[in-house]
Amino acid sequence: MHKQDMTIGVLARQAGVNLETIRYYQRRGLLLKPAKPLGGIRRYSANDMTRIQFIKRAQHLGFSLEEVGALLRLEDGAHCSEARAIAVEKLAEVRKRLAGLRGIEHTLEKLANQCATQKGNVCCPLIASLLEN
Repeated sequence: MHKQDMTIGVLARQAGVNLETIRYYQRRGLLLKPAKPLGGIRRYSANDMTRIQFIKRAQHLGFSLEEVGALLRLEDGAHCSEARAIAVEKLAEVRKRLAGLRGIEHTLEKLANQCATQKGNVCCPLIASLLEN
């Protein structure tokens, strides 16, 4: 089947998403719903595939669908500074989450090491710390 003439099922399979994902993107305004010819079926193009791949890559980078929509509205290339601002904001969020994860990593490492050093019939430091208020 030619990429300019895909049904929604073919598009979903080739894009590696569920059929309902495409419909959801359409409801959210992230992907246009092609016109349905009288008595026919909607046909999707390679541009639709590219758009779905863009959405999935952006989500993989941590962008919400709302943020993806904002980026898509800027895709004409004339708004690079606005797209950069969105990326910088997302980067700050990611760094904040990483800092929080590093704190969790440090705490778990400390507790796991304490568990390894405890001998005999004593309260496990990990379980004890989770029981604390």
